[in-house]
Amino acid sequence: MATEIKVPSLGESVTTATVARWMKQPGEAVAADEPLVELETDKVTVEVNAPTAGVMGAISAAEGDEVEVGALLGTIEAGQAAPAPAAKPATPASASSPAKPVEVASAEAAPARIPAGVNPPPTPRGPVSRPATPPADVAAQASAPLPFPSAAKIMAERGVEPARIGAGSGKDGRITKGDVLAFLSRPAPAPAPAPVRPARVEEPGEERVKMTRLRRTIAARLKEAQNTAAMLTTFNEVDMSAVMALRSEYRDAFEKKHKGVRLGFMSFFVKACVAGLKEFPAVNAEIDGDEIVYKNYVHMGIAVGGANGLVVPVIRDADRMGFAEIEAAIADFGRRARDGQLRLDELAGGSFSITNGGIYGSLMSTPILNPPQSAILGMHKIQERPMVVGGKIEARPMMYLAVSYDHRIVDGREAVSFLVRVKEGIEDPRRLLLDL
Repeated sequence: MATEIKVPSLGESVTTATVARWMKQPGEAVAADEPLVELETDKVTVEVNAPTAGVMGAISAAEGDEVEVGALLGTIEAGQAAPAPAAKPATPASASSPAKPVEVASAEAAPARIPAGVNPPPTPRGPVSRPATPPADVAAQASAPLPFPSAAKIMAERGVEPARIGAGSGKDGRITKGDVLAFLSRPAPAPAPAPVRPARVEEPGEERVKMTRLRRTIAARLKEAQNTAAMLTTFNEVDMSAVMALRSEYRDAFEKKHKGVRLGFMSFFVKACVAGLKEFPAVNAEIDGDEIVYKNYVHMGIAVGGANGLVVPVIRDADRMGFAEIEAAIADFGRRARDGQLRLDELAGGSFSITNGGIYGSLMSTPILNPPQSAILGMHKIQERPMVVGGKIEARPMMYLAVSYDHRIVDGREAVSFLVRVKEGIEDPRRLLLDL
């Protein structure tokens, strides 16, 4: 009897995935809980494990196919491995386009990878293949809701692209059958002259590589932030002398007491931001339709560089944590981001974010919002600069700080005052310890 392999639940707001790589082929022996296939989502890569031992049967979704939660991926047959494995399924490709290369993961360059369960939703759905779109529309289609099946069937028969219909009248903007019929009943507009675009001349040494889902999602979300938010950035600078002296004095004792947890700068900035967010709650809020959602907690997103791009894991309830807990959480996120072991639920639900371009040498930048959050703090490189202190010029370790915020919900006064509170907390860490 065959055991079905289905797309597992992929986490919050993730409904589809791309089949990235099959690790087993028809006829090969399979052990229980052995990884069978990698699914690439908008955020991370998920491994689907074998629900039972047996022999790999038919593969229903080839590499490169886009599939929904609950869709059938393949089957596992009972019995031992066949003497010779069956032929591998061909990757779909048109005569005019080359076959898609398979990305091979490595320890140094692997997307975030999560062992996934194998219990699918009760009603399975087959794999969904989306029509190809021009490269300029890839990011938009990645975030667009899927049309209803009846609408998709008519659109495929009549050659209608979803972008021509726009937002549908169904739930979450999904295109319904009625939307398609209404579109087809409209009088055809006069064709506009096609814009003349010169063909791009390929230069020697150039190489074209298809964007990964993670990179496409990053591009779409950053563009969404620019298009929807009234984004503005305010700057300040902070003297790091007090924090550096405190860290130098207590670093060894801190590490010894907390069993190897190192005292860094990030915990001070997290604590300073928590104090500022409590005083200015709009910076920690978000817009939902025509309402403002104020949050009586701080889920702090910490931007870290992964193998395939930037990810922002979230420290939940950072306002209830001490310095050691914050440092341990950040170190754990950084390590697992490099190893591709972050879970989907750890990348969602943040209320405010911090990004540190200083570790790469950035002196100043304007960070982009992480929707639906309303603000983000940018840290930068510590550099000694001449400062006037008590009427004398002294060399001080200075850092530029930047807060980008959504002006629709955060006023300039609140953003500037919030950044001043962060500056005060860093320049006098005793304020953080005394909750001032």
